Amino acid sequence: MRLDLNGKRVQLNVHPLKRLLDVLREDCALTGTKEGCGEGECGACTVLIDGVPVNACLVPAAHANGARVTTIEGLNGRHPLQQAFVEHGGAQCGICTPGMIMAAVALGKKPTIQAIRVGLAGNLCRCTGYSAIYRSIEAAGKGINRGERKNRRVKNVQRQARRSG
Repeated sequence: MRLDLNGKRVQLNVHPLKRLLDVLREDCALTGTKEGCGEGECGACTVLIDGVPVNACLVPAAHANGARVTTIEGLNGRHPLQQAFVEHGGAQCGICTPGMIMAAVALGKKPTIQAIRVGLAGNLCRCTGYSAIYRSIEAAGKGINRGERKNRRVKNVQRQARRSG
């Protein structure tokens, strides 16, 4: 089986019916993709195949043959969504976080709140109640991070001080 995995061409000798989740975790040592339920109900194992979010626990490895597969590791820790999840409290225990981020990546750069709700409908979180997750995705779409907000506030205060002084 050949595929493009996180931007690299790889060839794997795996049984075609082995779950893609197991191939990623066991054969490729990419453990960022989590197994939550193993039944396609929770979305913890969400990865992108040719840009489309799928539950890797339901996908036979053969379906990824010749495809472009992106896991959370493929974002290299530098994606704006990853930063936003940390800064805005979208990440709690960490089991659902990779799947949530991958599902959000598939939504594009500036999804509406309705698109976020629909796009993440198959991803369950038992920790946050979703508002922090939605806030994180919105913040990433707007390019907002706490450091930038603080810098803007400081500059505004400095500007006001110069005007009044």
